[in-house]
Amino acid sequence: MTKNFAPAWVKDAVFYQIFSDRFCRSPKYKAWGNFVDWKSRPTRENMFGGNLQGIEDKLKYIADLGVNTLYLCPIFKSNSNHRYHTVDYFQIDPVLGTLEDFDRLVRKVHKLGMRIILDGVFNHSSRGFFQFNSLLELGKNSPYVDWFHIRKWPLKAYSRKANYECWWNFPALPKFNTSNPEVRQFLFSVGEFWMKRGIDGWRLDVPNEIDDDSFWQEFRRRVKAINPDAYIVGEIWDEPSRWLMGDQFDGVMNYTFRKAVMAYLFEKSPISTGEFCSRLKGAFPQFRYSAQGQHPAGDIPMNLLGSHDTTRLQSLDCADEARIRLALTLMFFMPGAPCVYYGDELGLKGGKDPDNRRTIPWDDLDKLKSHWTQSCIRELIRLREENPALRYGSLSIEQDEEGFSIIRALDKNAVKLRVCWDPQGENPPVFAISGNIPSRVR
Repeated sequence: MTKNFAPAWVKDAVFYQIFSDRFCRSPKYKAWGNFVDWKSRPTRENMFGGNLQGIEDKLKYIADLGVNTLYLCPIFKSNSNHRYHTVDYFQIDPVLGTLEDFDRLVRKVHKLGMRIILDGVFNHSSRGFFQFNSLLELGKNSPYVDWFHIRKWPLKAYSRKANYECWWNFPALPKFNTSNPEVRQFLFSVGEFWMKRGIDGWRLDVPNEIDDDSFWQEFRRRVKAINPDAYIVGEIWDEPSRWLMGDQFDGVMNYTFRKAVMAYLFEKSPISTGEFCSRLKGAFPQFRYSAQGQHPAGDIPMNLLGSHDTTRLQSLDCADEARIRLALTLMFFMPGAPCVYYGDELGLKGGKDPDNRRTIPWDDLDKLKSHWTQSCIRELIRLREENPALRYGSLSIEQDEEGFSIIRALDKNAVKLRVCWDPQGENPPVFAISGNIPSRVR
């Protein structure tokens, strides 16, 4: 099989992840129904009514931050606020807007020189998905009886324990039978449909649970046939090499990197500097494939510190300005593409899901704009833009008695991050950037 490498633009990308129900609710679009007050605290069920028009209204805000690629959590028709319970893969959720709203958003994103990727949930659907609903109505006589993994009839879709396979045993999320050719063709057609509407790639939800390389190989062929520059990134929390041989994904959400940073900077019993450097090396392809003597050039990770699945930076144990500044600097220093979770640039707080999915308080934005995280992220984005070594350069990690250094080098130019810190001590971490950099961020 011919192996295709990741699109070159991803190394220049800075992603901005948006949880659409909580980002912005524009009055320009009126959805039917009643929604909670925008300043309410999130629960697993409540709906705030954020919409695509709200994202469109804030494109200038997003662009002014310096990010250039949007990553939207699921936007397809669903009966959940997070929309990982897909009812219709070919329709925009009516709370969010219409296909026309989506097409206009894509055009405006591209007009600004930005890109947009969508979240694809192909392992499971919702109980409200038409083909699964057919099973509830027709039982064994449904023409879609082989689309799911049924253990016993009749289906118990609203009991605590389902009698069919579902994601993490949640009855609301029946698992597709992806060995069925019809199911495969249906899911591939979803990928193709949205590519043809102009998106720039896919973030794939729990793709490891479709434990079938041939499925993702064919998905890649279908997507790349429409846009060879599409970026395909998988949500893989563990060792990712299997998926990154050039025939499935272009990269993964780099939770290995995040886990290392959390264990070093934000745990009450932190790992040692030596252990951190070892884990950091394992998080990036420059080191990960060295033992095998190969390095798939297409492995471009999406590096992140926060997402809709994690506690926000400001609410982590041991969080303070020095540690968060260092964590952000590490993210922008590493190979791949950094990803900012919406609101982190404003210092939003939030504990475990669903508290980490609070709304951006646009009415009080002037107060939040003064938060140091926004200027910090802006300067790190500028640093990365003005130093090709941070996007294309080699990576070396060197440890000594006082701390460690990260060096990114390209031709005769190099940028160095020097960190001095005793994780067992009481003093905050101290770090400095040196090399071919603008004086304002030294």
